[in-house]
Amino acid sequence: MSHATLTPKHGSLRGATLPKWFAWAVAAGSVVLGLGISTAAGLDSDIQWALIAAVLFVAGSYGISAKVEGRRQAKDRTATSLVWVAFLMALVPLISLIWETVKRGVKVLDGYFLSHSMGVVADTEPGGGIYHAIVGTLEQVGLATLISVPIGVLTAIYLVEYGRGRLAKAVTFFVDVMTGIPSIVAGLFVLSVWILMLDMGPSGFAGSMALSILMIPVVVRSTEEMLKLVPNELREASLALGVPKWRTILKVVLPTSIGGITTGVMLAIARITGETAPVLLLVWVTNFINTNPFQDPQASLPMYIYLQYQNSGGSGAAYDRAWAAALTLIAFIMILNLVARGIARWKAPKTGR
Repeated sequence: MSHATLTPKHGSLRGATLPKWFAWAVAAGSVVLGLGISTAAGLDSDIQWALIAAVLFVAGSYGISAKVEGRRQAKDRTATSLVWVAFLMALVPLISLIWETVKRGVKVLDGYFLSHSMGVVADTEPGGGIYHAIVGTLEQVGLATLISVPIGVLTAIYLVEYGRGRLAKAVTFFVDVMTGIPSIVAGLFVLSVWILMLDMGPSGFAGSMALSILMIPVVVRSTEEMLKLVPNELREASLALGVPKWRTILKVVLPTSIGGITTGVMLAIARITGETAPVLLLVWVTNFINTNPFQDPQASLPMYIYLQYQNSGGSGAAYDRAWAAALTLIAFIMILNLVARGIARWKAPKTGR
């Protein structure tokens, strides 16, 4: 028997396959049908027709695929459709938030707004800015980061590289407990110890201590997971060359996981930057510039946004300043994330020859 008779013809074992543009066609048809059903039923909400279109998209993908390609491929397309629907649903609040903040925040956001404080400007009057709040936020978050990152990273190194027995289990347990601590509880703790017992008075540093309590468990958890992803072969190869363990951690383990560690730190910073309760309890507020975080009340962006909106009544100059400050806070977090990505790429181990 010749070789040709044993070899099946090309494509003979494959069933019918829908074209690549099938998903786009079903999505377009679902949107049209969703709009039509919503209009016919008198539904005014955009969310309602979008949900109808999503259901039609998933059902249509499964029905047509099952008829043409079979049930197995239809189930795969259904799972893919559900992933896309979930992804788009997650994008809706994000895009809506960014659009609304940008639309309302650009009204007064300019160089003057960023370089001046409220000073003697009343909340109901136009003018003023957020310079004092930017200075306070940068100093408070910076001090909290200086406190939290060394403690969090070293704790994670202990848990992954050295931790054994009851002590490591106890540290892991308390880190998990601290992860769920509300910000108001951290603020009350520092208030009772730092201000009431030691009589130190409100300051940016007091707020930084409360923020560091919230930041430490996030840094520990993210760093711990990144260190666990480092292959043990790298550690063993370094130790086999006679390199001490502490130097292996410093020169091999940490550089390998620096990208993930940096991302975790930035997530922790983003977690604390928008906190208001500790600032309200420990830092208080002021309309004037205070560059000394260790003495007297200090402004911050979250408190500035809250107070301006509270005093605006939903309109007026204070209302516009609140949205502009919110846009500035979002931009600040975005810049931090971009910087973190740049540092992670710069410090990541080089690959290739």
